Amino acid sequence: MTTSSSSSTTKMSLKLLVDKKAERVLFAEASKDFIDFLFNLHRLPIGVVTKLLTKNNMVGSLGKVYESIENLSNTYLLHQNQNKDILLKPKTPIPPGFLLLSNYDTNINEEEIEPPQLYMCSNWCRYYVTLVPNTPCSNCGRGMNNSVTYVGKNKMEVKGYDGGGGEGGFVKEAVTYMVMDDLMVQPMSSISCISLLNKFNIKDVSSVQEMDVEFGVHEGIELLKASLLCNNVLTSVFHSNIKIKKE
Repeated sequence: MTTSSSSSTTKMSLKLLVDKKAERVLFAEASKDFIDFLFNLHRLPIGVVTKLLTKNNMVGSLGKVYESIENLSNTYLLHQNQNKDILLKPKTPIPPGFLLLSNYDTNINEEEIEPPQLYMCSNWCRYYVTLVPNTPCSNCGRGMNNSVTYVGKNKMEVKGYDGGGGEGGFVKEAVTYMVMDDLMVQPMSSISCISLLNKFNIKDVSSVQEMDVEFGVHEGIELLKASLLCNNVLTSVFHSNIKIKKE
C-alpha cells in the first residue's frame, strides 16, 4: 500500500479482495499508515467526531446535543467567561500529520492541536491547574484565573505519538496487515487468507478479484460514519467501486 500527499491532501492506496458475485469486500491489504489511521480514530473526542460527521449526518441524537450547546445562551453558563468551544471544538490530541482528517477543510486545524490554556489560583496556590477559568481552587477556594504558559513538547510530538507515517504511530512498518470488512485487524499471512476464503464459503475462486482503490479525506469521513452504523464498513465505503469494477 502506498501513500501519496500534496500540500492539501493525503491519499493512500489500498488493495481490496472483493467477492464480485456477492458485491462485498472480503478484506483489505493494508500497511502501517492505514492501520495507524484506524487506531487513531479511538483518540478522537466525541465532539470532534460530531463535528466531522456534521449534525445532520450524526448517528442517533448526538447531533441534537451538539445543536443544543450551540444554541444555549451564555446566560445559562455556570461561569460567564466559559467558552462553549471547549465542548464544540475540543482540543483534539491528533497532530497536524494525522494523515487524512487533519486535511478536512472545515474541521481539524492547527489551532485545535495547540497546547491547552491553563489557569492557576489567583492566590498563587502552586499545586493545582485547570482548563476552565474561575474554577474554585481546591486549596483556598479562590477563582483560578491566572493564566500560565505550557512549556515543553506536546505529548503528540514525542516519538511514538505522531499518529502514523514516520517513526511514530502504533504498529510496525515492515508488516502487512489484513483489515476485515468489519475493521477487525490482524497480521496478514497466506494461512489467514485461505482460512478466510473457507470461512466465507468461497467455492469459485474466479469470483474473487483484487482491486486497487484510493483512500483519501472523503473515504476517511465515510469510514468513520459507516463504522458507527454497520459491520460491513469497507463494503459500504467502496460499494460504488465494486459495482463499477463488476460492470
